Amino acid sequence: MGLKLSLKHDLIEIITGCMFSGKTEELIKRINKSASNGFKTLLFKPEIDKRYHPEFIVSHNGTAIESKVISHSKEILNHITNIEIVGIDEAQFFDNEIVDVCRHLASKNLRVILTGLNNDFNNNPFGPMPGLMAISNAITLLHASCAKCGNQAFYTFKKSNSETLIEIGENDMYEPRCKSCYKKGMNL
Repeated sequence: MGLKLSLKHDLIEIITGCMFSGKTEELIKRINKSASNGFKTLLFKPEIDKRYHPEFIVSHNGTAIESKVISHSKEILNHITNIEIVGIDEAQFFDNEIVDVCRHLASKNLRVILTGLNNDFNNNPFGPMPGLMAISNAITLLHASCAKCGNQAFYTFKKSNSETLIEIGENDMYEPRCKSCYKKGMNL
């Protein structure tokens, strides 16, 4: 029997950035590595996100992993038995109670790894992400390549004129952009 790493370090981790920056891919990588090291893991995704599969978390690259689908963050607590690491994808789509849920999980010595867009397409903080970042022990900020010029992209640009905040979509609706190309697209 091998030694397990301590779970008391970096209990709440955030993986964030713009769309197409590899957040979900990184979550799946961390969860798979933890599971291969013998940790008991469980993943969750918001019911609203049905882009690729109704029950699996799927990255833009097609990597998939089974998850529990929930509509409210408190539902996570109903599934936590004999689990050491919890993964939560697309945290920006959850209600603000996700912050308290993550605090509770960390207080029980569970490692929590979340992904989420830090900002929406208007470049405003997205949903509960600021609160989650405030309680996290580690933040990984990822970037993509700008769809217009190829430079580092930290912004999510919405290709339509729709002002609806939550519209689940892919590269048909959104693209990553650098600051300059984002501003040009927003006519700033």
